[in-house]
Amino acid sequence: MSDMASLQYQEPQQYISLDGNSLTTEQLVQLGKACYKIKLTPEAERRVNESRDLVEKIINKEQVVYGINTGFGKFSRTVIPTEKLRELQENVILSTAVGVGDPLSPERSRMLLALRINVLAKGYSGISLETLNQIIQAFNASCLSYVPEKGTVGASGDLAPLAHLALGLMGEGKMWSPKSGWADAKYVLQTHGLRPISLKAKEGVALINGTQMITSLGAEAVERATTIARQADIIAALTLEALKGTTKAFDRDVHDLRPHPGQIEVAARFRSVLHSKVYPSEIAESHQFCDRVQDAYSLRCSPQVHGVANDTIKFVKSILVTEMNGVTDNPIVLVDRGEVISCGNFHGEYPAKALDYLAIGVHELASISERRIERLCNPSLSELPAFLVNEGGLNCGFMIPHCTAAALVSENKVLCHPSSVDSLSTSAATEDHVSMGGWAARKALRVIEHVEQVLAIELLAACQALEFLRPLHTTEPLERVYKLVRSVVKPLVKDRFMAPDFEIVQQLLTEEKVWQTVQPYIEHHESPQIPE
Repeated sequence: MSDMASLQYQEPQQYISLDGNSLTTEQLVQLGKACYKIKLTPEAERRVNESRDLVEKIINKEQVVYGINTGFGKFSRTVIPTEKLRELQENVILSTAVGVGDPLSPERSRMLLALRINVLAKGYSGISLETLNQIIQAFNASCLSYVPEKGTVGASGDLAPLAHLALGLMGEGKMWSPKSGWADAKYVLQTHGLRPISLKAKEGVALINGTQMITSLGAEAVERATTIARQADIIAALTLEALKGTTKAFDRDVHDLRPHPGQIEVAARFRSVLHSKVYPSEIAESHQFCDRVQDAYSLRCSPQVHGVANDTIKFVKSILVTEMNGVTDNPIVLVDRGEVISCGNFHGEYPAKALDYLAIGVHELASISERRIERLCNPSLSELPAFLVNEGGLNCGFMIPHCTAAALVSENKVLCHPSSVDSLSTSAATEDHVSMGGWAARKALRVIEHVEQVLAIELLAACQALEFLRPLHTTEPLERVYKLVRSVVKPLVKDRFMAPDFEIVQQLLTEEKVWQTVQPYIEHHESPQIPE
């Protein structure tokens, strides 16, 4: 969201209650889009107060406990006098806010803040309810800190990004709000009638230990992956129709013999939108007596390739939901035991590995899509005009859009190299194994964006191919998809500036318009009362 977004911003009227235990990836993305304000459940407030009471008892008894009255990392054996505990917490924020690069967008900063609030609401961080409520007030006013996207190794969690998040709340650095745009944090808070937080003992470290940047970006990645994956099935089916492929490879009995859930799900979608008794296709009927018995892998094996992407997304989502609602602090305040224990729950390996896997799995949707674009554009494979345009030579048609798809797929091959296999020792060998999860999350998002762009090109190419099969029509659900695309992009009669076409069709995909168009037809087709 740019500064201009303040023109479109509408303050949410609904609240979501956070308890630290039940936040979903869908809800987190909605919080990022300012669909809700936040409040705590009474149970969460009780747990937060109890954990703070234990911290205060430790301070009053002058017990030496890491993170409360000691230094950090290599300085963990340095005991800090009681009168300097507030300064200690401020120092850890100031010294750790050393990220570089572009800032997270306000949406992503909002997600990051919401997820940190959710972890603090669990009641194991030792933060005071007063401070936590101040943070919630800042979230509800959309006062969002300037958080550089680079600088985390995913060791003690996302230290630098979370420190920048806390920095703005302290009235230091920059913040964004719909009223002010980017401005000095203290001014932004004042504009909304808020005061900067003043950190008490333990509260600084409570704000920066955790995997919230990896995980919040991961939540966006997994939601966007879910959205594009199911639409990839519909786009592939449209391409198969345009290339006069056979539906035999999607037979239910075939896929039941290799019962991977994702594969079965994708094959069912293909059957739901392709030629059947429920939704007949004139195109399919026109070549039902041809001698073709099987198609190329990019068509025939779509359920297998798309299917494992679906299963990957579900697996990664389960990891992220656990992480979102887990305790990632260090040290952890265990009220029931009356102890504060130093541990390693902040380590980012779980979300880092999962997001590397997500990038690898979802990339294949673009890889196989590019092969289908090639088949649409190549007249020796498609029996259609070269590059899907009349007067070839004078016009280039989809020649270079295919190159764009190839370039994006090639970039993804590099981006799919897992970041989490790397580790560099930091903090004088105290943090001697790290996850590199921040980069895993950021590149997963970039991979998914490329997948969206490649599939947008395929969707446009498939719709263009249908122009050369008229007056024959495909099935009703696929015709609806065609009409959706044609509502925003005209057929390619001769060469024109096409980049805006790709951008607007990508927007259709990110807004899930293609899926919304066919979903009622899929549900109708799969009804047991209707014969296939």
